[in-house]
Amino acid sequence: MRIAGPPRGPEQRRRDVLARLERESDIWVASADAGGLPCLVPLWFVWDGLAVWLCTRPTNPTGRNLRDGRRTRLALPDSRDVVLVDGEATAFTAEDVPAAAADAFGTKYGWDPREERAPYAFFRVRPLAVQAWHEVRELPQRHLMRDGAWLV
Repeated sequence: MRIAGPPRGPEQRRRDVLARLERESDIWVASADAGGLPCLVPLWFVWDGLAVWLCTRPTNPTGRNLRDGRRTRLALPDSRDVVLVDGEATAFTAEDVPAAAADAFGTKYGWDPREERAPYAFFRVRPLAVQAWHEVRELPQRHLMRDGAWLV
């Protein structure tokens, strides 16, 4: 693959990140347990304009790690159009999750985790930092959010 065209500016990269959060289906979720054992899994997600919503079993490693450690790094699946989101997770049961967040899974995927026989937990991940870049040429201005505030 050849690099073509000039690097995108930060404003365009922010627009591109937000568009991808709306349209993508999968996001890689990195977490770690109290001992530092890492876990990396792809999950379906929903973007509500302010936070990424995840849903997984509360007893699996990702569910436990997000509930107990609360910190995560999320990555959209494209190594040439990198988007990394560092965030803090808040856990919700199927009973206390905001209806709009849970309903969004049904709208986007045709799946309502609240209807499953096995319990599912929901996790709201509020972005604290966002990085985005195409190839090495955009690395110098990759930071689009820090400390939960957009820089552009």
